[in-house]
Amino acid sequence: MAEELAGLVVRSARALTFCDVYVLDDEERALEWSGPAVPLGEGDVGWVAAHGRARAHTDGRGVAIPVRSGITTIAVVDVRSAGPCPDDDVALVTALAELFAPVLCSCRRLRTAREREHAAERFAERAVEAQEAERSRLSREIHDGIAQRLASLGFHLSAAERALPEHHPEGLAQIMIARKLCELAAAETRAAIGGLRPPVLDDLGLSAALATLAREAGDGPGPSGVLDVSVTVEGELEEELPDHVQTALYRIAQEAVGNSLRHASATCVDLLLEHASGRVRLKVTDDGRGFSVRDVFAQGARAERPRRTDSYGLRGMRERAELLGGRVTVTSRPGVGTTVEAVIPVPARPNRVRCG
Repeated sequence: MAEELAGLVVRSARALTFCDVYVLDDEERALEWSGPAVPLGEGDVGWVAAHGRARAHTDGRGVAIPVRSGITTIAVVDVRSAGPCPDDDVALVTALAELFAPVLCSCRRLRTAREREHAAERFAERAVEAQEAERSRLSREIHDGIAQRLASLGFHLSAAERALPEHHPEGLAQIMIARKLCELAAAETRAAIGGLRPPVLDDLGLSAALATLAREAGDGPGPSGVLDVSVTVEGELEEELPDHVQTALYRIAQEAVGNSLRHASATCVDLLLEHASGRVRLKVTDDGRGFSVRDVFAQGARAERPRRTDSYGLRGMRERAELLGGRVTVTSRPGVGTTVEAVIPVPARPNRVRCG
């Protein structure tokens, strides 16, 4: 809009004479826009920008008129004519400049707000990327360290079992127990590696990652038996959601489903993911035993040292959403089940709009 009004100023003034508009840059060091850049204080236009007063050109052919917002000069309209500029022309251009000033100020505020919004989005994206990079590093270290040592330990335990004479049943029994514990630890390690950075999220996107999460959660029996996990996805989200938003939503779903599996004694968990009106909503509902949300957060606040509790996981989900400008609400009470709902705004695709 500022460009359009500036063009109107120029076209209206050019109907009478020649005119250019110079806008003070954000650093207030130079004037630029439809004319060439002019350092502040240089020439008639630069002088007007520095002093905030109209000034006739030294050659007598025109005048430079300030565009002010309050007491601050934000632009200069440079009028050129074959001779001294008629008073009517100066009055017309001055009136147009007064119309131009508030629009230019509004557009500058809008541009500043957009730049801050984009900066916040970039910060959130970098923060999520840093978190995921650290998870990937830990995943590699566990795979190359603990997982390999557990595999080696299992191999040696199997060898010891074969080498031990058959007339040592107690020794054989202890080795078998140790080998089974080793196999269990190896399986848990593989699950931890997959949880730290699930390949399906990178390869196939959020919808497939949630489906995989649901299938894996339902594969093994939970504390109350087999857990039935369903996923409903409304809309094709992968093309709409930036990678860091998909990652944050997956982590929130992972934590919520994990809580249902470990603590809620749930038999059924429903995941709903939908995108509409510039936001994406993730809702995880279980039929577990529920809890007092207030009591859990109060216990976490009283803890002297950070520790892995329900409060830790709930706070982690909230922090992930808040980092992206969203929110997480947890609704639960004893005997009724739990609902975790995350709502995150979806950043608009970058679309540069010139506005002053």
